[in-house]
Amino acid sequence: MKKFLRRIVIAMLLGVLLYGAFVIYSGYSEIRSSLSGFQWSAFGFALLLASGNYGLRFLKWEYYLARLNIRGIPKGDSLLVFLSGFVLTITPGKVGEVFKSAVLSETHGVPTARAAPIVVAERLTDVIGVIALIVIGSAGFSGGLSWAIAGTCCVVVGLTLILWRRPGEWVLGALARRGGRWSNLAERGREAFDSLRIVASPGALLWPSFLSVLGWGAEGMALLLILRGFEVNVDPALAVFFYATATLAGAIVPVPGGLGVAEAMIQEQLIRLGRVPQAPATSAMILIRFATLWWAVIVGFIALALLRRRFPKLLREGADEEID
Repeated sequence: MKKFLRRIVIAMLLGVLLYGAFVIYSGYSEIRSSLSGFQWSAFGFALLLASGNYGLRFLKWEYYLARLNIRGIPKGDSLLVFLSGFVLTITPGKVGEVFKSAVLSETHGVPTARAAPIVVAERLTDVIGVIALIVIGSAGFSGGLSWAIAGTCCVVVGLTLILWRRPGEWVLGALARRGGRWSNLAERGREAFDSLRIVASPGALLWPSFLSVLGWGAEGMALLLILRGFEVNVDPALAVFFYATATLAGAIVPVPGGLGVAEAMIQEQLIRLGRVPQAPATSAMILIRFATLWWAVIVGFIALALLRRRFPKLLREGADEEID
């Protein structure tokens, strides 16, 4: 428990330093001036849109639990387990959200290896949804298509590795032959791969991918609302495009929560393509990241605290090993 909390604190400190560097580079007085005229109701609506995305992603979580025939979990508990994964949103590619599978195991006895593949399927459908938004919004910007192509390649490679049984069976067989703890690892890996093939089959990706388009599109519209709060007019398709490309870049580049990558892309695209002045562009970038990335972390901690009240023994020991 202490180990992953320490990781989160370090990531938060890096975020503070990063945003401080953006403010210094853009000019502190200019940033303060732009924020003084900001309509803060726009930020509130941005939080609502981001929360709406979390609701749509919860529907995906429930869908995948049903696909794996994991039943009997009260919807309230399932929601809290799902949201608790957000405490590790600031891990590379959000893979730390496998933490919620460990929580599900401790609270309802579902084997971690059985539920953990849901995180991979979630990431695949997120990338598919973001790619769709990029394609829709990049009609007049060829640069966006390069990110769409990169994301598509990642999806194709990922699906190939998941659905092509022979390489995975060879690796698991080699581990099993080594005996001991490696044999146990191979057994858990085989269970995980079986679950992964169920939730990542082409038929199982359609509905969740549609939900991803809606959810990430909502966060793109949150960026638009924040820009409107600065009285800056940007075409809605462009705002979604800027946010989607930054989200995809932050997911592909292996840095915690896409820190530095997503921020730089949002700011640069707003300035160069959206013709937004530097100060409001930087302010909008910081606010949208607070409304999405950091708001998710806060929501995750709230959900985890509520879960620990319901299950007092949750994460008392051994949690770090589950997510390492």
